[in-house]
Amino acid sequence: MSRKHSFKLTLSNNVTEKQGINYLIEEQTGFFKIDKEMKRELLDRVNIPHNFLQSFDMVYIPKLKGIKFEKDYVETHLDDILFIELKTTKKYLPDNPKGFFFGATENEFNFGKLLGDRFRFCFVCLNEKSPSYVMLTIEELEKIIRNKRIQFQINL
Repeated sequence: MSRKHSFKLTLSNNVTEKQGINYLIEEQTGFFKIDKEMKRELLDRVNIPHNFLQSFDMVYIPKLKGIKFEKDYVETHLDDILFIELKTTKKYLPDNPKGFFFGATENEFNFGKLLGDRFRFCFVCLNEKSPSYVMLTIEELEKIIRNKRIQFQINL
């Protein structure tokens, strides 16, 4: 794959991820996007190393559906917070996540295993015929994975 194509694909994926974040926030479903500083603070509070900063995109707090997120909610609702790693697609998926194709890092899986039930992969389908999201724990995801392969990404 050429660098130019790879760059365009990365930009496209970033746009799709942002659309997925907006979809979840606009639905007022208890999902919140937090900044890097707040991510660090949250990881500190749950005694997780900062090398997992890129292993989650959002947090989910079921009790706060429809409320604007405030910084002090981290402290107040620490036990209720779920760490969310977002995977998005525009593909038509009437039975989301069945048929979902995505990439995930070893770090994301390790982070999920460390957190157990406090971590979810969130599969967001942005197709206008089947908009939906599904959250799965690592354990739930591993039960339905049909094919998993390792891909090396190398920088020279």
